[in-house]
Order: sequence, then C-alpha cells, then structure tokens
Amino acid sequence: MKLVQINLQQHFGGGEVYTAFVCRALSQLGVPTRLLVHPCAGFWDKLGLPADTERIAVAGAADLPQHLPAGPLWLLSHGPLPVELRGAMPQRMRSAIAHMPVQGRDPAVFADHDRIYAVSGWVRDGLKAAGLPAWDEPLYGVADLANRSDGKEIRRTSRYDWDRHKGRDRLLGWFEPLVEMLRPHPPFERRPGLTLGIVSRLTPIKQFPLLFSYLAPVLARHPQVNLEIFGSGGYASVRDLDRALAALAVGQVRFWGQQGNVAAIYPQLDYLLSGLPEKEALGLNIIEAQACGTSVIAVHAPPFTETVTNDLTGFLYRDPRLDGGADFGRLLDELLAGRARPKPELADTHLAQFSFEAFVERLRPVVADATAYTSRE
Repeated sequence: MKLVQINLQQHFGGGEVYTAFVCRALSQLGVPTRLLVHPCAGFWDKLGLPADTERIAVAGAADLPQHLPAGPLWLLSHGPLPVELRGAMPQRMRSAIAHMPVQGRDPAVFADHDRIYAVSGWVRDGLKAAGLPAWDEPLYGVADLANRSDGKEIRRTSRYDWDRHKGRDRLLGWFEPLVEMLRPHPPFERRPGLTLGIVSRLTPIKQFPLLFSYLAPVLARHPQVNLEIFGSGGYASVRDLDRALAALAVGQVRFWGQQGNVAAIYPQLDYLLSGLPEKEALGLNIIEAQACGTSVIAVHAPPFTETVTNDLTGFLYRDPRLDGGADFGRLLDELLAGRARPKPELADTHLAQFSFEAFVERLRPVVADATAYTSRE
C-alpha cells in the first residue's frame, strides 16, 4: 500500500503543523508519505518532515491525479479530498482528516469518502450525526514544539497575513510591508500585572472579534490585566478585532504578529486565552501551552472540554454570549485576588493523551484498517 497525503494550503496554520506530525507518526509505523502541496507554500522545510516524506508541489487540482502511484493506494487529505480524487477505484481508500467541525456547515463537503478521521470528539460527533463514515476514536494531536522553535528573539512583526485571492489584500499586501519596514520592531518584554495571551492565526473560525465584543468591556474594568496577541490575519479579521478591542485603554493590548519561536512565547504568559468554541476543531495552541506549563482560560464547551481539565490545567468559564462576560469577570477578580494558578506540567495523565507516542498508537489501527481496505480486490 502506498500513501499519498494532500495539503494544498498556502498559509501556515495548525493544519500544517498537524500534517507534519502525521507524517512523522506514520513514518514511525513504517508508512512513508508522498505529500502533495501548493507551490506557493514556503513553510514545509521548517516543519521537520521525516526523510521518507516525498514532497511534490502541484500546480493545480487538475494535476493531482498524475501524481498518484499505481497499485493499492491510501489517499489521506487534510480537509475534504479534492473532487478530482474522489472517484471510487479498486484497492483505493479515499479518506480525510477533518480539521473543522461540520456543525453549522454543509456536511456534503465530505461526500464520497470511505473514512473520515476527526481531530476531536466534537468533530467526530458532528460527522456521525451527519451520517458520514467517521472513525470512532478521535486522533487528537501533539504538542509539536521542537520543530517550531527557530531560536529567534520575540520581536513585533506585521499583524497581517495577506490573502492573495482578494484584490484589496493584494494591493495592501504590496504597500503594507513597505510601511512595516519603517516601523519599530521592539522585543517582547513582559509587563507587571496579569498577562493573558492569544497565540493563534487571526482567522474567522476563532471568532475573536465576537469574543471580545463581550470580554473587552470586562478587561477595560481590569486595567492591571494585559492582553498580548501573537498572530496575524487578513485585513478584515484584523480590522474587526481592532473594533472589538476599542474599549481597552491605550497599551492594554499589544500585537506582536506571527512568531516562529512559539515555544518561547507560552512561558511568558500567565494564561493562554482561547477563542469561541463551536467553529474550533481542537486547538493545538491549548495543547502546546499546557505542555509548556502555561494554564489555559477557555469557554466551557467542546472541544475545549476535551483539552482542558478545569482547575488542573486551566479554567473553563461560561460562554460570554450567555451572561455578557460575567463569569469571565468573576474569574479575573479571583485571579487578581490571588487564586492559585493551575499547574498543567503536573497533570501527567492529561498531558500523556497529547504525547507523540499516544498519537502513534492511535494511528496504528488506522494504518491496519487502511492496509486491509486497500488489499481488497
């Protein structure tokens, strides 16, 4: 059986980190990967792909079939399989890793798949409710920090990640880097007070503007709480987040842009702050933060209830859309009054779920199933 993975994303994010450790885990199980990628994706060399991963840049979706080897074949796409690869053929298994929940979306994007692997129980439950062939056990993920530490000092960079498909972003994406060169790029220094941090791409699925439409007034009443944002996004995402944070005093929130040395960020934070839950599939940043000993503050809802153990690795608070942020405000009051901080580094059983070794073992029956499926005549 040959394995071909497909990830045609141009922008770097959690799905690309996930692809890299899937390649490493499958390599450990004796399954090399041919990985089909977008020609404009320049980040793969930095993600520690194993030696037996053959990476091929594919000009367009129509060219995908020509890169498939003959014989028994396991197709594994990150996100729904491109339609060009969905045709049923003997000794071929069509599968995908679902990196986003189908709740609130059209589940038909996963039509004509033989297997779908969910990254969390939240994602799996949505797939099953839609009648899709979801694998029973969630794959979860890995705190893959060793391959995301470039050793560089944390300095402010652009908070924009331009979407070249949009005319406005193409224009601003040409102009803004020129302006950015003239701006100061100070190093990060932790400030006195309680430090909350976001370490994430600023994408619509995180719903940060909606979240802060409720939390910003609460934060404004707690000037000793600092908000540090490590991540970048498109023009609209950054614009909407600025509007939502307008209630904060000047300097209470700082943007640092996307950083390569992620492992150095988490220890600088008192708490990682998550986005809203229902469009989120897993939250690798939550797993990473806890592996670094940094506690998490997240909404009490899946998938965060799968990755955070309340009072042990972080705190779960009531969805602010239900109480206007009152429970979040109560939590801040308690933290500022000296409530003990959880110590996720001591939560061995919890953290073991997200180890590389545990991930390999969750993939072992997946490989056995794919081998059996592709051996059928």
